[in-house]
Amino acid sequence: MTTGDLLRVPADDAELAVEVRGQGASVLFIHGFPFNRSMWRHQLAGLSRWKRIAFDLRGAGASSAPAGGYSMARYARDVVHVLDALELDRVVACGLSMGGYILFELLRRHPERVRAAVLCNTKAESDSPDARRGRDEMATLAEREGPAAVADRLLPRLLAPSTFAAHPEVVAQVREMIAGTPLPGLVGALRAMRDRPDSTATLGAIGVPVLVVAGEDDQIAPPGGMRALAQTIAGAQFALIPAAAHLAPLEQPLATSRVLADFLDGLG
Repeated sequence: MTTGDLLRVPADDAELAVEVRGQGASVLFIHGFPFNRSMWRHQLAGLSRWKRIAFDLRGAGASSAPAGGYSMARYARDVVHVLDALELDRVVACGLSMGGYILFELLRRHPERVRAAVLCNTKAESDSPDARRGRDEMATLAEREGPAAVADRLLPRLLAPSTFAAHPEVVAQVREMIAGTPLPGLVGALRAMRDRPDSTATLGAIGVPVLVVAGEDDQIAPPGGMRALAQTIAGAQFALIPAAAHLAPLEQPLATSRVLADFLDGLG
C-alpha cells in the first residue's frame, strides 16, 4: 500500500472505500450526513505530521450502499472493520454531526480503540418527536424526488451566510456531495439518526482527551449547545470557528485545521 491509495475494506454486508495518507500517529475522520470523506479534504491534505484516514460510510461516496441495516451500531462496527484492516489498535477519532453520533457509539462499545476524540458540529441528545418526524419527511422527499431535492432542502441550513457570499465553490461541493449520495444510504442514514440512542449519559464516562469544535453560525448544532456539551466532559477543550456553520472543516479549513493540529500536538 502506498500513501494516498484508496482501499476497499469488507464490512459485514458492505464494502468501504478508505483513504490513507501519511505516517505517524493516526487520526480517523468520520464524515456527517449526507456527505462523504471529501468533506475532510483540507484536513487530509494539511495535517501532514499525522497519518490521516478517512472513509466513506456505508451508503455514501465510493462505498457500497446495501438496501438496509443502517444504524449507529452498524456504523461503529464499520469503524472497527477499518481499524482492523489497517492494523491500528487505537486512533484519534474525529466525527462531524452524524459522525459524532457514530463516535459516541464507538466510545460506548469499543472505548479501547479511541485514544482521543474530536466532536465537531454535533450533539449528544437523541431526536425530539418533531425531529423524528422531520427525518421521516426528509426520507419521503428523497424517495419521491431524489437526493438532489434533499440538497435543495438542506443547503440553506448547512452553510454560513459568508460561505454563500464568498465561497460558491464550497456551496457547489456540498450540493454535489448530497446529490451524489446513493438513495439507500441517504434514507438508511436518516432512519439511523432518527432511531439513535441518547448519548448524554455517555459524556460523563468519556475517559480520553476531547476537543469540541463548533461553528459560530451553526443552526443545526448551535455553539451554545456545543459549549455546554464540552462543559459536561471532564477536561474537554472547546473551539469556536468564526464564519462557519455546520461544515466548519470545509467552510473555514485553515482555522479548523489549526485547532485540530493544536489539539493533536497536545496529546504528545
